[in-house]
Amino acid sequence: MPRTCCRPERRALIAGLSAILGGTVTVLAREPHEYWSTHPAEVVTCRSGSGATLRLLCKYSGGADSLAHGHRGGVAYESEVYRRVLAFPEVSTPRYHGTHVDPATGWAWLVLEYLDDCLRLEMTAGDAAHTRAARWLGAFHAAHERLAGDPSHAFLSRYDEKYYAGWVGRARRFARPLEGKVPWFAAVCDAAGDLFEPLLSAPHAVIHGEFYPKNVLLLNRRVIPVDWESAAIGPGEIDLAALLEGWGERVSRACVTAYLRTRESAGDRAAIGRRLDAARAYLCFRWLGDRPEWTAKEGARFHFDTLRASAARLGVPGTEKAS
Repeated sequence: MPRTCCRPERRALIAGLSAILGGTVTVLAREPHEYWSTHPAEVVTCRSGSGATLRLLCKYSGGADSLAHGHRGGVAYESEVYRRVLAFPEVSTPRYHGTHVDPATGWAWLVLEYLDDCLRLEMTAGDAAHTRAARWLGAFHAAHERLAGDPSHAFLSRYDEKYYAGWVGRARRFARPLEGKVPWFAAVCDAAGDLFEPLLSAPHAVIHGEFYPKNVLLLNRRVIPVDWESAAIGPGEIDLAALLEGWGERVSRACVTAYLRTRESAGDRAAIGRRLDAARAYLCFRWLGDRPEWTAKEGARFHFDTLRASAARLGVPGTEKAS
């Protein structure tokens, strides 16, 4: 898909930004956002009606190819997350300028402050930055565990038995052609109810849903998570497992320690260890159960291997590797 095909025309862009910012906006420059993924996005440099020059990240709902079976909520949903959940000074996020619905296309727009000079966490080395991200995550979950039942959060998706079962069912169906290569997989699917019990019984909070290092920005020492369209009410260990995916034992130990220090209800290391393994299993099912072509590709081997190792540590029979 050409990276300009789903952006609004210049006249519509000016009208929409003027409605959000107030006064007549002058667009000075626009360029596709480097990290355009599920939804088209661009960076717009403009002059507001008051004369201030602004750099804006504009995300549009047009052209979205998948909401991942309800896992992602889309641009309008993410806008509500910024407006209702993240609009507090203690939460480090880009400034939320507003939302607009284009009357001609029906597309929802999310308009945020564009942060220059940020570094994505996935581009860092060592454990210091990851530890800061884990500390931020624990504090966020602690604060939003208390607010999880707030009426303003009622619109958020919730991770329950039906949610987990959906991913397991799709993954099982998509993996049928691979039965000979992963003979243990059916046993893990059969045991999914027990596998996810640590997550169902864990304290729930507002979670990001895809707290992978690519979705975490660093600006000096500030930790700034972005891409909140998968935010939900669920166990915080899912975010922690995403943060740690693919990183070594030393980084994982440091991050778990940092998380435990700021998440008051996390419990001890043994409890969080079981919930982390259950969360790793969920993340594997989440990707294996998204699209059949993803399940079949060579890169899915990582998720199969991670799932088997997590299930073995949780005691699922038939997943132990021969010594």
